[in-house]
Amino acid sequence: MVSKTRKQWSKRKRIVIGSLGVLSLIYIAVILWHTFKPLPQGVSYDGELHKTDAVDFITDLTYAQDQKGKDMVHENHIFDAVNTMIKEADDFVVVDFFSFDGYYDEKVDFPKIADTLSTTLANKKRENPNMPVVFITDPLNRGYGSYENEWFKKMRDAGVEIVYTDLDQLRDSIPIYSGIHRTFFQWFDIGGKGWIANATASEAPKMTIASYMTLLNIKANHRKVVVTDKEAMVTSSNPHDASGFHGNIALKVTGPIINDILEAEEAVSLFSGGPELPRAKVEESDGEYEVQYVTEKKILDALLADLAITEKGDKIWLGMFFIAKRDIVNALIDAANRGVEVNMILDPNENSFGQQKSGLPNRPVVQEMVEDTKGKINVRWYNTVIGQYHAKAIWIQTDDQTVISSGSGNYTDRTLDNYNLESNMRVVAPNDSEFVGEMEDYFERIWNNEDAMYTVDKEEFQDDFTWWQRWIYTLQKSIKVTTY
Repeated sequence: MVSKTRKQWSKRKRIVIGSLGVLSLIYIAVILWHTFKPLPQGVSYDGELHKTDAVDFITDLTYAQDQKGKDMVHENHIFDAVNTMIKEADDFVVVDFFSFDGYYDEKVDFPKIADTLSTTLANKKRENPNMPVVFITDPLNRGYGSYENEWFKKMRDAGVEIVYTDLDQLRDSIPIYSGIHRTFFQWFDIGGKGWIANATASEAPKMTIASYMTLLNIKANHRKVVVTDKEAMVTSSNPHDASGFHGNIALKVTGPIINDILEAEEAVSLFSGGPELPRAKVEESDGEYEVQYVTEKKILDALLADLAITEKGDKIWLGMFFIAKRDIVNALIDAANRGVEVNMILDPNENSFGQQKSGLPNRPVVQEMVEDTKGKINVRWYNTVIGQYHAKAIWIQTDDQTVISSGSGNYTDRTLDNYNLESNMRVVAPNDSEFVGEMEDYFERIWNNEDAMYTVDKEEFQDDFTWWQRWIYTLQKSIKVTTY
């Protein structure tokens, strides 16, 4: 009898171990496939270089007259330009924005960006019912399936075509969690009305458990693009009210690059079940600037090539929200060590929408860069009394030319290793051109605090740097569990 019982237990044990082994193999296979699977056609795009006569440099700046936030000033121009572009379009409007809503808890009178832009787009469609007006966006803006926010409803009711990006088609940037989600959690979406408080704001619609499970994959269509038949804009700014006082940069151009951007946006629309997109009637022309549209890892490839040719005496300005991508960090360290002047204006990663942050990733990365260059890299922190320094721009000047890359792409693995969808404009310009001068004036103004307290010394935030910040940063990078 005892022998029979032991045999039964042994059999059950083998079944349990075998089942766990099969599940483990499935889990590992899911991780490997969704980390390295082929990208959807048209993702990671690099367009041709096109000549144009003008590149418009547009900024949003919020700053204080002193470090404590006295006499706040808001210079917001980007969404004024966006709304004007839409109103002046004759044939079509295509926009792609990551975060788009008016929910927030902070007791601040933020600009009504979402309401203004949604009204502009809705009115454009009502006035021109046969005109294609397409809004491509991230499912964040519907709570990953929990609701439709009021701004998208307004546009949809007017006939604007809303395309929510199918993030499942993209690779997974947090494989440890996403493997579990794809293997188990995704099959238990039972629908129903949301009942869990929204993480973005207490007044935002509630979410379901399934939506939260999807959110934890931390993947996104992070692009920020506006295209009409006349011109195109690539920006670092979101039409999100609570982001209304962030520091941001936008580049606006005309010419055949419009159709390159439409081609790349059409790829996202099609793999997400959306429509084919129109094209602009534009021809190649002459001009002093060369412009190129690059997305995802092509942003990184172009940037590393541009950094590699810098020599002693050249100059780099960097304005960045997150910097952590190892290839770029090493390239900037190498440039500084061979005599390139490298000036970085960074967000201190001190707060996010009123919530205290740990300083990751920028502070441990800055500590490393300063150490590895023996202080040759110059760093100032943006004085984020309110909002964030949300720009993602680099300015690289050699004897021959200046190259600028600006848009939605932070310098992180998630951004530049073909996980998120990202969009940048790359511009090759003469050193003595107006655009190059305008952009350097912008950086000089902020660096030198010419008319306000824009930036503070590196030591202002770096003096309280601790070993645990570098340890946590290293751990997060090694296991790929980060929010940046």
